[in-house]
Amino acid sequence: QVQLVESGGGLVQAGGSLRLSCAASRRTLSSYATGWFRQAPGKERDFVAAINWSGTTYYVDSAKGRFTISRDNAENTVYLRMNSLKPEDTAIYYCASSSRGFPTGVYSYFRSHSNYAYWGQGTQVTVSS
Repeated sequence: QVQLVESGGGLVQAGGSLRLSCAASRRTLSSYATGWFRQAPGKERDFVAAINWSGTTYYVDSAKGRFTISRDNAENTVYLRMNSLKPEDTAIYYCASSSRGFPTGVYSYFRSHSNYAYWGQGTQVTVSS
């Protein structure tokens, strides 16, 4: 069974940085899209960023210029580097792997959690003011 394991969350002050990792087993991430989503208490799970099998990246507007998604094919791991963190970035962060291999589509496809079949357990990010 496909497993995704997130790590790297924690408590950081506003303006600080974190790097989240999403390690996969039984699935080659470079053949799928990997997305990062986050869910704050009492809110819906929202799209943050995605990287397609081709390396194309997609970001929600609030993440542009601050967050960078990348992939290490040798490690079969996707990263989310988060800089200039704000208290409103506080949430549980989840990574997910797309249902389809080698997906094609536009931004709206990769930001929809219905297009992801496998999810990690989440990692908590807390940004203090």
